[in-house]
Amino acid sequence: MVPAFDPITLEILWRRLISIVDEADSTVARTAFSSLLRDAHDYTCMFTDRRGRELAQGSFATPGQSGAMALGIKNLVNKIPVESHKPNDIYITNDPWALAGHLNDVCVMSPIFYKGKVTAFTACVFHHSDIGGRVASDNHEVFEEGLFIPLVKLYDGGILNEAVMDMIRWNVRTPEEVTGDIRSQIAANHVCAEKIVQMLEDNGLDDLDDLADEVIGRTEKSMRAGIQKVPDGVYRSQGIVEQMKGKEDILIKAAVEVKGSDIIVDLKGSSPQVNWGGNVVFNFTYAYVHMAVKSIFDPDIPNNDGCAAPITLKAPEGTVVNCRFPAAVAARMQIGHFMTEIIYRALSKAIPGRVIAASGGTPATMNVFYGRRNNGKPWHSVIIRGGGMGASSTTDGHHVAIFPANGANTPVEIFESDTPLIVEKRELLSDSGGPGKMKGGLGRRVVFRIPDDKYAPQPPVNLGIQSGRYRYPPEGLFGGKHGSKAQFLVNGKPGNPYGLTQLSPGDVITMDAAGGGGYGDPLKRDPETVEQDVIEGYVSLKKAREEYGVVINPKTRKLDLEATEKQRQAIKRTPKKATRSKKQ
Repeated sequence: MVPAFDPITLEILWRRLISIVDEADSTVARTAFSSLLRDAHDYTCMFTDRRGRELAQGSFATPGQSGAMALGIKNLVNKIPVESHKPNDIYITNDPWALAGHLNDVCVMSPIFYKGKVTAFTACVFHHSDIGGRVASDNHEVFEEGLFIPLVKLYDGGILNEAVMDMIRWNVRTPEEVTGDIRSQIAANHVCAEKIVQMLEDNGLDDLDDLADEVIGRTEKSMRAGIQKVPDGVYRSQGIVEQMKGKEDILIKAAVEVKGSDIIVDLKGSSPQVNWGGNVVFNFTYAYVHMAVKSIFDPDIPNNDGCAAPITLKAPEGTVVNCRFPAAVAARMQIGHFMTEIIYRALSKAIPGRVIAASGGTPATMNVFYGRRNNGKPWHSVIIRGGGMGASSTTDGHHVAIFPANGANTPVEIFESDTPLIVEKRELLSDSGGPGKMKGGLGRRVVFRIPDDKYAPQPPVNLGIQSGRYRYPPEGLFGGKHGSKAQFLVNGKPGNPYGLTQLSPGDVITMDAAGGGGYGDPLKRDPETVEQDVIEGYVSLKKAREEYGVVINPKTRKLDLEATEKQRQAIKRTPKKATRSKKQ
């Protein structure tokens, strides 16, 4: 068959598709009300062809949303009869089972008309900081977690459905912010639609069908070529994810089969769904399985429906990785983020150079603060924090990375302007990165204080936390050691990081994010690199000597190579203590 497009034209059009979504993405940054969107970038813009196949997504899309949308939008598109669409229709839903797994992820979707017919769909999912409900990980059902919006028309032929907007306003704590963010979503979709129509006109195309077939087909071919380089076989891994105190830990089992150019991931044997918010819907589990496979086998090619074609996921219904309605799902990232790590660990047996050690930003830490200012006005803010990223075979882990979620850390200045709280400290934690030939990234300490002066908010200040790594640290790979554990303190004493914490003026909260796992034997790390680690404050003199066998003069901070050689030989002769880990 003759290709529909020559290579140069195809590349130009392909890149234009991505630039269109990126322009919609930048629209969000300029118009969103919530700092969770403007600064932490917790949203995803994308568009599909008329059959609902993902064609392009923003360059900075979050994997949990984009991977889930690739399945969810296709189902939503095919659920609505095509003849029922009108120009300027806009749909809205936050059904966790239809899309990205919890109620805060609200989707706005629109058909794109060209020459009188539907040619594509544009959609964006925003993580709204406020969707009402009881903000805590220990909810038992989705009904406690906020407003559930089924798939409904927000605009019918350009006419706003005021009843839907009023329903949303009256069910959230900060209605101006929430409705402002919904309008930002509408603006992003409008940009996508306008620019796609311009592209079709500029290039004399009647629709996107042939271009979609070419882009998706080439992407699938590229993905399959990468997978075929790996020996066929079944590669297994399992992981223990901590639950809240007093409850049994969660087991996730994965059998990853490489079969020619196909990847089949079977999660049979994983724990049943639980009675708290860590349950994961199928789409969100798929998203982070897809994240692992895509990043290993073809990280550079743009994401679209072709990336997903070689991947089959089997996740038994009723388990924690494919929960049934009405399970609580608000904290689904506390379990769902681990899917990428577990797939990496399974495939490390086949392709050790293409994976990384466990990360302290898995899961990301989400802090939801809300209450009333001293004048009675409600306030609500969400920040997402990362930990040290796991090391790879060739590079140290990044410090304080939100991985695999791909968010951004909210600046202190923004947080303090959005809330009545004070950030007293934010610093990297020395020695928190797991030792290895390649060192894990450092975790971070943040200290918040609730003022008790004239700016003190009305008590209580509510804090809901979604996070992990408090009991089981991120593990290293191939002789690399684990990173540090996370920590949550209230006035210097351990707090409950799983429920809803109520705070008063004068209280001080300390949050330590975990460090990343190391990769490879620490005694093989270049001594001069360890010397630089010490100079920069990433590694202490004590740990340099004990973990890396590197001796540095405490006064001059200079490397002593002769003493280092002796120290490393002494460590090698020392019998290793048997260690146990419940984590993997």
